[in-house]
Amino acid sequence: MRILASLYRFFSSWVGVIILFLFLISFVAQGFIIPSRSMVGSLYEGDMMFVKKFSYGVPTPKIPFVEIPILPDFFGNKHLIAGSGPKRGDLVVFHPPGDDKTYYIKRNFAVGGDKIIFTRHGIYLRPFEGDSYIEEHFKGYHIDEFFGEKYVKEPYSREHIGIHYGEKDGRVEPFSSYEELYYRYMSSSITNNHIASSRRGIAMTPMEYNGDMIFYREVDKDSYFMVGDNRDNSEDSRFWGVVDYSRIIGQPWFTYFSITLKDSIESQSQEEKNRYKIRWNRIFKSVSWLESHAEKFRGEYRYYDHVKAIDE
Repeated sequence: MRILASLYRFFSSWVGVIILFLFLISFVAQGFIIPSRSMVGSLYEGDMMFVKKFSYGVPTPKIPFVEIPILPDFFGNKHLIAGSGPKRGDLVVFHPPGDDKTYYIKRNFAVGGDKIIFTRHGIYLRPFEGDSYIEEHFKGYHIDEFFGEKYVKEPYSREHIGIHYGEKDGRVEPFSSYEELYYRYMSSSITNNHIASSRRGIAMTPMEYNGDMIFYREVDKDSYFMVGDNRDNSEDSRFWGVVDYSRIIGQPWFTYFSITLKDSIESQSQEEKNRYKIRWNRIFKSVSWLESHAEKFRGEYRYYDHVKAIDE
C-alpha cells in the first residue's frame, strides 16, 4: 500500500504528470488531426484522432512536436520492439518517405512482393501468393489479366464503401489521378527522344499495354504501398513511393473530436457559416465504427466512367 501511495503522490505532481504524459504518447497513443480530404469518405478532414502506437510494434519514442528521437535506433528499423507489419486493407499512420516529422494516414494497398498496376480504369493488385489466394480472398471482385497474370480490380472497395474517385482539392472536376500521373510523366524532361531516368513525382513505371499507357510497381520487401480512399485527391505511393516498415507509426484508433473545415464540401463549406462546426456523430467513435458507417458518395461525386466499374 505504501508503494501505491508513493506512486499516487508522484504521478499527482507536475513531474509525474509530464512523465506519464510522455509515456502515453510514446508507447500507447498520440493525437493528431486529419488535415486533408485524402481519406474522404472513410475519414474526414477535421477528424481528431488517437493513433494506437503499439499496433505494429513499438516505434522509437520522440520528443513531441519537434519529433526528435529520445533513444538511438538500436535495430535499424526505428522501432524499440519490432512487430508484424500492416495487413492489406489496414488504415495506417506513418511518415512518408523523406519526411520524419509529418504524419500521413492512408490505406495499405499492398505488401512486399505484391504487384500493382494503375490504369485509367482503376488500381489493380496481384498478391504475391498468386492465383489461388485471389480466388479464395477476393470472391466477387472483378479480375483482369495483365502480361499473363491475374490482378484484382479495386480490392477492398466492397468492404470499404468510402473508396471513390472524382474529387480534386475539395471540388468535383474532370481530372483524375491517372491523368495527373500521366501528365507528370509526359512533362518530365526529354533528352534525345528518350524519357530521362528521373521523373518528378512518379513512383511507378510507365509502360504500354494494348495501346494504352499503364503504370506498374512491385512492392519492395518490408515495404507497403499506401493509397488514399479519395483516389483522385491523394498524394500517395503512386507519386512518392512505397513506405518502409521503419516509417510505420501505428493505426488510427478513435476520434475524440471532429469539426468541419473550409474544404468540407458535404457541409456546404463554401459558406463560411458552415465551417468549424462540430460533427457530433463522429465524436468518440472507433475507426472500425466510422468505416462500417461510412456514407457512400452520391452520384455527383462518382464522376468518371471508370469509377462506376467499382460497383460492378
